[in-house]
Amino acid sequence: MTVLAGLLLAGAIDLVIVEKSTGKPVPCRVHLKDPAGKPVKPPGLPFWRDHFVCPGRVRLDLAAGKHAYEIERGPEYSAASGTLEGDGEVRVELSRIADLASEGWWSGDLHVHRPAEEVELLMSAEDLRVAPVITWWNNRNLWKDRDLPADPLRRFEGPRLARVMEGEDEREGGALLYFNLAKPLAITGAGREHPSPMTFLSQARAQAGVHVDIEKPFWWDVPVWLSSGQADTIGLANNHMCRSSMMENEAWGRARDAKRLPPPLGNGRWTEEIYHKVLEAGLRVPPSAGSASGVLPNPVGYNRVYVQLDGELSWDAWWAGLRAGRSFVTNGPLLRAKAGDKLPGHVFVSAGPLELDFKAVLTSRDPVAAVEVVVNDVVVRSVPAGELGRIRLTESGWFLLRAATTRTDTFRFASTAPWWVEIGGKRERISRGAAKFFLDWAEEREKRVKVEDPAKREEVLEPHSAARRFWQDRLDRATAD
Repeated sequence: MTVLAGLLLAGAIDLVIVEKSTGKPVPCRVHLKDPAGKPVKPPGLPFWRDHFVCPGRVRLDLAAGKHAYEIERGPEYSAASGTLEGDGEVRVELSRIADLASEGWWSGDLHVHRPAEEVELLMSAEDLRVAPVITWWNNRNLWKDRDLPADPLRRFEGPRLARVMEGEDEREGGALLYFNLAKPLAITGAGREHPSPMTFLSQARAQAGVHVDIEKPFWWDVPVWLSSGQADTIGLANNHMCRSSMMENEAWGRARDAKRLPPPLGNGRWTEEIYHKVLEAGLRVPPSAGSASGVLPNPVGYNRVYVQLDGELSWDAWWAGLRAGRSFVTNGPLLRAKAGDKLPGHVFVSAGPLELDFKAVLTSRDPVAAVEVVVNDVVVRSVPAGELGRIRLTESGWFLLRAATTRTDTFRFASTAPWWVEIGGKRERISRGAAKFFLDWAEEREKRVKVEDPAKREEVLEPHSAARRFWQDRLDRATAD
């Protein structure tokens, strides 16, 4: 940081944040606290909880005393910190540490609750490329008294793409996120249990191109949604993981054993455990990421998923790549990887044992102890990113790479989507333990349903009964322990 003028007086400070390579102002996020530790909220700029975003220059009228700042622009840039005091101009430099778009990786955050009119600057300040904006959510529908836009897709310089017709059904069983619908679902007035989320899920699936995301793995209705086969992705990097803290419980979802998985990192590990059990159950559901900025403390794009595209960014291509699992999720480390020269999501088919070499590039502002290779829910290697070497696979299943930072205040990590392996003609590997895990969960959830009206109760219970039968069948067909 270069301080061009700094006086021990209260006054106006022109804070200028530039990209080091160009010397030009760059949009960014600023966490600024007054001497008492209270966040500073400049007028006229998007603000949320403890931070604001600006186009790279902002005039600050500050009281006397030292004001601490942290400045970031997503995980592909360096961060800066320091103090402001007095008046004059303060110039701060940020450096690009990675350029994933130039490598064909395009970032997105599936859970954005910020005002649509602020989204362009919010995305630019985080160097985020794709942002579906939640504009309807249970009884809150921003389109209630407004005409629907002829084209809800917004295109900004960058390129950056945002769509403003996305929605969320969040009730007793948890939350499903809906994307690419032509209009909001008619969920206004829905009760905690009735109609069943499956009612709206089926309605959404009647429209072409719709994408449905299970917002978190530990919501109570996850076994139902998985068994339906109608969910495209599941939130591995989700909004319980915050920038400088964790939500240490599972809200009204299925609680973990906090003695085995203590806070603050236990919720993150529970999330990973459940996702790996989804894969162990033989379900090929790619991971997703969302921050819920506008509801929870996160900035836009804190939890993000990068999708690899062969060519330029387009809305439809990005979602197709996400569904195919050509992706990795992160809230910090940037883990780009190939196995056998194939991206995540690839299915390897072999008559016999298979040997694969890894190529991985890791960029991270936070220290990462090692990159782990996880095969069928077992860590088979834990080494620095550049030394992953070769693995030998002898049975069908899945594998992925993950990297957790050494942070102890929040679960900051990256995980690739899985690769799939079919050896000796066996397409499916179903773990008995994983199937039993979800069967027990489905049975417990079914007993928790509370609907007084008999007809409505029967309607709500039907998908739970179907889920129980699905997981029992999965258990009966298990091929591994």
